[in-house]
Amino acid sequence: MENEKQKKILFALIPIVIALLSFFVIARFTSSTEFNAKTIQSLDDKKTTVMELAAASTAAAITLIPGDVGTPIANKLADLSSYFLIVLCAIYLEKYLVTITGYAAFKILVPIACVFFSGYLLWRKEILRVVAQKFLLFGLAVYLVIPASVKVADMIETTYASSIESTIETAKQTTDEIESETGESGQVDDKSSNEKSQSDSDSDSKENAGGFFSGLFNKVQEGVSTATANVENVLNNFIEALAILLVTSCLIPILVLIFFVWLVKMLLGLNIDIPTSVRK
Repeated sequence: MENEKQKKILFALIPIVIALLSFFVIARFTSSTEFNAKTIQSLDDKKTTVMELAAASTAAAITLIPGDVGTPIANKLADLSSYFLIVLCAIYLEKYLVTITGYAAFKILVPIACVFFSGYLLWRKEILRVVAQKFLLFGLAVYLVIPASVKVADMIETTYASSIESTIETAKQTTDEIESETGESGQVDDKSSNEKSQSDSDSDSKENAGGFFSGLFNKVQEGVSTATANVENVLNNFIEALAILLVTSCLIPILVLIFFVWLVKMLLGLNIDIPTSVRK
């Protein structure tokens, strides 16, 4: 009888040792940036993409603001900045949670699970085993939710990576074209005003110069209109890229978390059945 009791105590000490290893050793590794370097690097790459998209949309909006034709498009491009900020905040939140969840899982939840399981080995109360399983699975779910969501997001973003890069390059090119056309227009206006002052003494020269600069100005307007049309296409590409980022950075982490919660509930059930002996 005494020998059996010693064996029971010895087996109960094993979960305690695992709890101590989890608290002092495993938690230190899982909460370190070196251990989560790959996930953090993926989030940093996504952050860079979001900032480039936000900068490109802002630059295009600023370029189009002075023109009456491009003002509505400029306003829509400016509105996108707030949504890019939401995506950026979600990325930063995921980046910080990578280390925090590792700390919470292996510093708190897993040791608690081990303690409850050790109690189950000593007193053989079923409720202790069930609670230990719940804490263990919940801790693993908390730890895995961010890496799993980042992995799924990377799989989706790989498919649309070329599309997002094309959107950034097209936005920069279109912005340069509009700035170029607007600059030429300003030069034409200056030349036209100088020509007008010189043509007061010569009406024939005024008509010829006016016709020449009017045609040139029309060409500039056509160029600006073409560039504005290109920006409309860029706006559509921005909206598509933003939709992808909202799905990968905001929606997928929520869906992955819901999946893990559902998985834990499926494995353990919604309720804890307390044995009659415990109630007494």
